[in-house]
Amino acid sequence: MLVGLGSADDAGVVRLRPDLALIQTVDFFTPIVDDPFDFGRAAAANALSDVYAMGGTPLCAMNIVAFPAQTLPLEVLRQVLQGGLALLAEAGAYLVGGHTVQDQEFKYGLAVSGLVHPDALWTKGGAQAGDTIILTKPLGTGIVATALKAGMASERAAAAALKSMVTLNKRAAEIARDFTVHAATDVTGFGLAGHALEMLRQETLGFVLTAHALPRLPEVEAYADLGLLPAGLHRNRSHFGDRVFLEPGLPPVMDDLLHDPQSSGGLLLVVPAAQATACLAALHAGGVAQATIIGQVIDGLGGGIAVV
Repeated sequence: MLVGLGSADDAGVVRLRPDLALIQTVDFFTPIVDDPFDFGRAAAANALSDVYAMGGTPLCAMNIVAFPAQTLPLEVLRQVLQGGLALLAEAGAYLVGGHTVQDQEFKYGLAVSGLVHPDALWTKGGAQAGDTIILTKPLGTGIVATALKAGMASERAAAAALKSMVTLNKRAAEIARDFTVHAATDVTGFGLAGHALEMLRQETLGFVLTAHALPRLPEVEAYADLGLLPAGLHRNRSHFGDRVFLEPGLPPVMDDLLHDPQSSGGLLLVVPAAQATACLAALHAGGVAQATIIGQVIDGLGGGIAVV
């Protein structure tokens, strides 16, 4: 076992032979958009993301479904599964089965297996002082989803959030493999702050993030100012907030963005500073248009995040 329960990584990894390792992960959640097909796509992209965050390539997957058959027609389930299958096909992975149970609340996701060379494996724990931090997708899917449920999200914001959620991290991972990646994860339910803090395994290291550089979805600040914040954001702030320090004068929305739980968020990549500009340029040239340098790793912050 190369990665197991001893570390808070995105997936488990078992060496099969000297040049090959198996990645295993599972993820599922409740509907975050109204359209069943789009829900299937977003849930599948979210589950597949953990394999990309480990530097791997998805191989196959199995559906996980909890379905309220007494209240929803089977056509809804069919469309959700078709959405998931579409994203698996885009990832080049096989659907090999699954399991369904009846439940009062609809849930869907995937158990995914992937492959990686043991020497090319990415984990969360390798950040070094002086490294540069890159985020490949914008923040704010939780806030926009909350505005959507309240009937207050614009078509522009909803479309941008959906596009982000159904975009695989495949291309970003493929491009980043051409560079040195000291640490990597994907930004999902714990928000940017929570997942970034998981990367700070050396107690003296910290992240300094540049507030104006944080990529965000359209209109997310306006929705946050209206109080359209998901419950998960408040839980994340309660759990991680004592290790996040905002420079005085920054608007409160910065704190909201840091703790907003993401669905199928971007990759958070920690790369040597000398390679950061070239890596970012390659990401942009490869179609990962919203990838952004958001900060750097420093020594002396004591395992915290400073936002300036």
